[in-house]
Amino acid sequence: MSQTKFSNMETFAAACGISRPTISKYFNDPDSVRESTRQRIEAALDQYDYRPNIFAIDQNRRKTKNVGIVVPYLADPVFGEIARNLERRCIEAGYRATLLSAHGEQQLEIEALDRLKALRPAGVLLAPLGRQSNIDALAAFCDEVPTVLFDRNIPNIGEAFVGSDNESFVSQSVEYLVRTGEPPCFFEMTNPMNPNSIARRRSYKTSMEALGHTPVSVQIDGEGWNLEEIGYKGAMKALESRAFPSNTVLCSNDRLAIGLLTACYEKGLRIGRYSGCAMRVAGHDDHPFSRYTSPPLTTVGHDYDVVSDCGLERLFELIDHDGQFESRNETVFPSKLVLRESA
Repeated sequence: MSQTKFSNMETFAAACGISRPTISKYFNDPDSVRESTRQRIEAALDQYDYRPNIFAIDQNRRKTKNVGIVVPYLADPVFGEIARNLERRCIEAGYRATLLSAHGEQQLEIEALDRLKALRPAGVLLAPLGRQSNIDALAAFCDEVPTVLFDRNIPNIGEAFVGSDNESFVSQSVEYLVRTGEPPCFFEMTNPMNPNSIARRRSYKTSMEALGHTPVSVQIDGEGWNLEEIGYKGAMKALESRAFPSNTVLCSNDRLAIGLLTACYEKGLRIGRYSGCAMRVAGHDDHPFSRYTSPPLTTVGHDYDVVSDCGLERLFELIDHDGQFESRNETVFPSKLVLRESA
């Protein structure tokens, strides 16, 4: 390879004796130029140290091939799994995915959206922080960039929402637990961080009352995204103060449940649905690690593949409709009860 480096397409085109429009056409679609021309360009690429700035090329198009994916906390395996599915599907569809995390902070969510705007994405898939989001900033971004919300719905933000039915999450788990043992108490954070947790709290109360039982919540303090630690510390306090009114505990999410299982282990309490067990524990989300807890966690799960496929389908439809639907589109999928040894 020659030591000559080219900083832009014009100088590269001049060096290989081919017009810049033809070079640009080649990088957009190599099969769109004659074979002899393609061979000359590829020989020059082998000779010179030049690769085009694809993002810069895209800036000159009305629609780019960039898609943004923003999640509230990438270290959360639930969002990691969804983001992995979305990114892979973008690549298969010929788009370049840019994945960003808000790291649980409002300002970082705003900065992530600002970074995406600079890339002029064709569209964005956004799972917002929820209660911690700056709604005005989200609305302004969605007015400018075609956006589909997923996992967490905020009314009137974005052109579409795709997610799971959190009301059915809890109604299924409550019905099963009541049918097979003592009615469950609900283990949750005092100030839930997102709309899904609020919907689950509401559904627990409604479901218990519909079945003729009094809903009882065991609420624990905690801030941030280290939910396993929050669940563990809250469960230790609850166990020591005998705050659980039932031997069946339904957790708002699987990450809190994992912390509860650890606390029960340290207290010498056997968890499970068989005779000789002190407690039954169940959660929500079908966390990627929930099948590997001890014992494996009964939960109600997302269908990650279906949500990912539909989210991208809605985004591509939105792009084809020039970034706007006639009315806001909401697609909610039912959840699935996953029975394991813990309850």
